[in-house]
Amino acid sequence: MFNWKPLAVALLGCALVVGCGQPAAPSKAAPEKKGGDDDPHEHGEGPHGGTIIDIAGVHAEFTVDHKAKSATVYILDGKKAKKAEPIAAAALTISVKSPAFQVDAKASPEAGDPAGKASRFVAVHDNFGKEQEFAGTLTVTLDGKQYNEDFKEEPHDHDKKK
Repeated sequence: MFNWKPLAVALLGCALVVGCGQPAAPSKAAPEKKGGDDDPHEHGEGPHGGTIIDIAGVHAEFTVDHKAKSATVYILDGKKAKKAEPIAAAALTISVKSPAFQVDAKASPEAGDPAGKASRFVAVHDNFGKEQEFAGTLTVTLDGKQYNEDFKEEPHDHDKKK
C-alpha cells in the first residue's frame, strides 16, 4: 500500500518555499514626458516675466497685458529659455480653462526674426483684461507636428509693470 503522507508533506514544503519569496521591488520607470524635452528641468519666470512652457525641444513663454487685454506667447530656445527661437507658423491657439475661451495668437515677428518665421505671437480678447492667473492649453505646430501643452500662471503681482 502507498503511503501518501510523505508525498503530501513534500508537496506542501515545496509550495511554501516557492510561494514565500520577497515581494518584488516597485519599478522606478521614468514618468512619460510631454512635448519631447529630453532634459527634465524646472523653470522660473521667463525673460518677459511670463510662464514657461516646454514644447518639443523649444520653450514658449505665456505673458498677459491686462490693460491691453492681450496675451503674448514668445518662442524661446530649448536650452535656457532665454533667446528668441523663431518658428514657421502663422498662429498658435490659446485655450483658457476659466473663463473658458479660445483665441488664436497671430504671428508678430520681432525685429531680428527671419522672413517667414516669428518668435512672438499676440492674441487679443476681452477676458485677458481680467486680473487673474490663467491656465489652459497652448496648441502649436512645429515641423508639421501638432503639440498641445498645458500651462498655468503662478500668482504674481498684477500691479507690477511687465
